[in-house]
Amino acid sequence: MLAEKKIIVILPAHNEEAGIPRLVSGITFKAVDTVLVVDDASSDRTAGQARSAGAEVISHATRRGCGPSIRTGIDHALKNRYDIIVVMAGNGKDNPAQIESLVTALIKGNLHLVQGSRYMKGGTWAHMPLHRIIGTRGYSLLFSLLTGRVITDGTNGFRAFRASLFDDSRINIWQTWLNNYEVESYIYYKTVTLGYPFREIPVSKIYPRDHGAGYTKMRPFADWWSHFRPILLLRLGLKR
Repeated sequence: MLAEKKIIVILPAHNEEAGIPRLVSGITFKAVDTVLVVDDASSDRTAGQARSAGAEVISHATRRGCGPSIRTGIDHALKNRYDIIVVMAGNGKDNPAQIESLVTALIKGNLHLVQGSRYMKGGTWAHMPLHRIIGTRGYSLLFSLLTGRVITDGTNGFRAFRASLFDDSRINIWQTWLNNYEVESYIYYKTVTLGYPFREIPVSKIYPRDHGAGYTKMRPFADWWSHFRPILLLRLGLKR
């Protein structure tokens, strides 16, 4: 059944030249047809290193952010008729060996989206700063309250979903207000609230031991708000 599906893995990346070759090379799941690195206007050799490791690369001329980079990857996937889209962090926090678990759960369960969770039983996480633990758990609680479904790890960007989701005119990731991390929250919220079958499965999320300036691309407050904003606006009916 896997052989019948065309699968793409999207890696949004900005200035990840040191780790991107290892990450791309670590995607060994044979059912994956394409690894696509969306280079978000890196000032280093991210694009070249990704190509050398075997990935296809699309480069932004100017920096747009994580969500728009994912959207660029989705546009490519839809244009080239991929069936299944996997998104994972381009900075090495996710384990590429777990792509197979996400995709297998998606197909065998006849689901539309499979969300990775570091917090459910069997999931693992390490070296996360306290404020990130509080923020990710708080978001997941709010997401659960607003959707009426128990969600353990709503901000985890490691997920697999069917490209056919975007055949639904009620799911429109090309709206101008979805300009950064909003894209990720929007896709998940819409999938859940429109009644598409989904589930969480355990994955790992390992942060670097050094919590210096480079450990995350997220900006305090502004980027956390971009995660929270879509689910609040959609729930209130102010956006669609």
